Amino acid sequence: MTSKAIVVFSGGQDSTTCLIQALTQYDEVHGITFDYGQRHRQEIEIAQSLGQKLGLASHKVLDVSLLNELAISSLTRDNIPVSHTLMDNGLPNTFVPGRNILFLTLAGIYAYQIGADAVITGVCETDFSGYPDCRNDFVKAMELALTQGMDRDLALITPLMWLDKAETWALADKYNALSLIRDETLTCYNGIKGSGCGTCRACELRRCGLSTYLDNKKAVLQRLEQK
Repeated sequence: MTSKAIVVFSGGQDSTTCLIQALTQYDEVHGITFDYGQRHRQEIEIAQSLGQKLGLASHKVLDVSLLNELAISSLTRDNIPVSHTLMDNGLPNTFVPGRNILFLTLAGIYAYQIGADAVITGVCETDFSGYPDCRNDFVKAMELALTQGMDRDLALITPLMWLDKAETWALADKYNALSLIRDETLTCYNGIKGSGCGTCRACELRRCGLSTYLDNKKAVLQRLEQK
């Protein structure tokens, strides 16, 4: 029986690392990317380019611009600058409310249609930037809801959930993809490929993780293997 998985794929460091790992674990890996009118729209083109380069079985780009209409965030409004300042509710202004609820729901529906039994997402509780929809409890709740709602087993797999950014870089290196992840992915909230703008929270996490890994390769790889 052919094993199939869907990767929620943004073209960023985390989802690309998950995709590269999934290609070694499943017979067919399909990508799904969401166009929600995000500030860093280049990520869609980068995801498409990487999907072709890495050999996805298929790659679906879905228009979910309705999310942009409903969710007010610095990632959905050009007139709201990306900021380190927390909003009144204690969350970063880059948080897009409902984004992962919608993404995992649609990915689950797509998995049902093509007969995939796993949806892989690069969310992480260790370096989750304060986003409530990147926590393990949320993912487990979504997995239960999708399984019950479609009466079909579906696993939501989170390979990075308990990894810090240094360990995520180590995972990329384990699959000989360190240079590709460093140079060809887009993680920056301001839409700059590779090393990014260097000042947004996403760039800071990425840079600090890479520096930690490169300075302590052996120790970080050992930590990774123990998880």
